Amino acid sequence: MERRRPPQTEEGWYVLHDFRSIDWDAWRAAPERRRERAIEEGIDYLEASEAVDDADEGDSATFAVLGHKADLLVLHLRPTLGDIDALERQFEHTALAEFTERADSYVSVTEVSGYMSEDYFDEDSEVEDAGLERYIESRLKPEIPDSEFLSFYPMSKRRGPDHNWYELPFDERADYLANHGEIGKDYAGRVTQIITGSVGLDDFEWGVTLFGDDPTDVKELLYEMRFDPSSSRFAEFGRFLSARRFPPEDLGAFLAGDRVPAEGEGSHPHAGGDAEGHHGGSDGHHHGDDSGSGHGDESGGVRDELEDEGIYAGQPHGEDVHAVVLYSAADPDELFAEVDGYRENFDHYDTHVKTAVYEPQDTDSETAVVSLWDTERAANTAAGFLAELPEVVRQAGDDEDDSWGTMGMFYTVKPDHRGDFVETFDDVGGVLADMDGHRKTDLLVNREDENDMFIASRWDSREDAMTFFRSDAFSETVEFGRDVLADRPRHVFLA
Repeated sequence: MERRRPPQTEEGWYVLHDFRSIDWDAWRAAPERRRERAIEEGIDYLEASEAVDDADEGDSATFAVLGHKADLLVLHLRPTLGDIDALERQFEHTALAEFTERADSYVSVTEVSGYMSEDYFDEDSEVEDAGLERYIESRLKPEIPDSEFLSFYPMSKRRGPDHNWYELPFDERADYLANHGEIGKDYAGRVTQIITGSVGLDDFEWGVTLFGDDPTDVKELLYEMRFDPSSSRFAEFGRFLSARRFPPEDLGAFLAGDRVPAEGEGSHPHAGGDAEGHHGGSDGHHHGDDSGSGHGDESGGVRDELEDEGIYAGQPHGEDVHAVVLYSAADPDELFAEVDGYRENFDHYDTHVKTAVYEPQDTDSETAVVSLWDTERAANTAAGFLAELPEVVRQAGDDEDDSWGTMGMFYTVKPDHRGDFVETFDDVGGVLADMDGHRKTDLLVNREDENDMFIASRWDSREDAMTFFRSDAFSETVEFGRDVLADRPRHVFLA
């Protein structure tokens, strides 16, 4: 008898969907002092949970449930079941718990499986795709998205006489899931998901939590997926619960029947606002800022060192954005078509600044995809989608151990001086070629705007790069930039 091969899995954080119903009769009958105490202790519990005061890692969020199935959802993600267990019991010690009953709950754990990447589970194989590694990490330790709307449902794979998921060969199951995932790509930037495994933990095999700012986006995604064979032939669903996120401080307004978030639709502190200051206002020039090289804790030191040399290094004056930069060996036209599809979805989010394809002057270099966001969380989410672009060879910030990368962005050149800028770059490139420790420098141009460029360099070490920044050639380039650039290059952080 042939035994089908199960996918390997790796687990991350444990997840509790804690659904509560309010005893409204008891709430209305309670004296004001009891209700005030319940609100105060409820806020303290929810704020502490969202601040993750109880654990080293994790996330929590609070939602108002729509419909009759519950009133309140508290969503917890924590590293251990012990953390989850303690959070459940801590809630029962609050005065708010006296007015609630548990309407439902779901226990699960974040996971990735071999359907996504068998190489990830092969001890003898090295996963060289930094974007994939980062995406897997985001699946195992996800942040709850900032979106207002949530839809949760449990599901299992069918084991019927006509369609039995567990009787299919591994490769056939993987193909089904790959095709299923293609549908989700069309909703990138509009719908975010957290998929959790619950075999042996709860009644179904998986929990699916979808997040979006527009509930109809979630509806359209699920409706489209219903027609995909992975769902139509093999999926069994539990009941669906919908909810809207609100900040803990609005608990009193929630219990009073007022609109939450209290200040209006989408106004809770986790919601994205309109992006401001996208172009900067002052002139100047910088190249190779510290935080744009993805070196974490040393970024402040490099920034300070540059400042000591009189070099602008992106001081945070409200101009900072978070960037995802990937390099691809794919045909630029095909790559642009893929990126344009993602960009249309990204534009639904206020935190999206821009996404563009930059082509190198050197035909031997890879094309770059740059996606800029107001928040690191949004940039990391986008990185998970963009990592699936064709022929991605590396992601900026994941530097080799024996090298150090620098990056200058937002070189918006005055049209009349574009030729001057390119010529000066060639001159500086000649200086760089003779410098110790310099490996390569590329000028890349936005294929939709020839006056928008960025410069990427690679060095043997940080000190080699700093030697260039201290040089007369760099000082002259900075002075030259004041005349030919339309805006001051903005400081970026690599997500």
